[in-house]
Amino acid sequence: CIWKQWKRVKTRIRNLMKLGVPKYKAYEYANTRKGYWRISNSPILNATLDNRYFKSIGLMSLSNIYQIIN
Repeated sequence: CIWKQWKRVKTRIRNLMKLGVPKYKAYEYANTRKGYWRISNSPILNATLDNRYFKSIGLMSLSNIYQIIN
């Protein structure tokens, strides 16, 4: 979980801002007390940590792997 790797609030703010989130929204979401599971379905993470992001860091989609195998 990417969010879990960004343990500190400062790290979360910095990384969200790198992904294009405005500072006030990054601060709002980075300071949340919600758990990892609950925040994983938040609109801000769904918008910033999408398939393009994971493809850019070198990860493959599970559906693409399935299509290759079958």
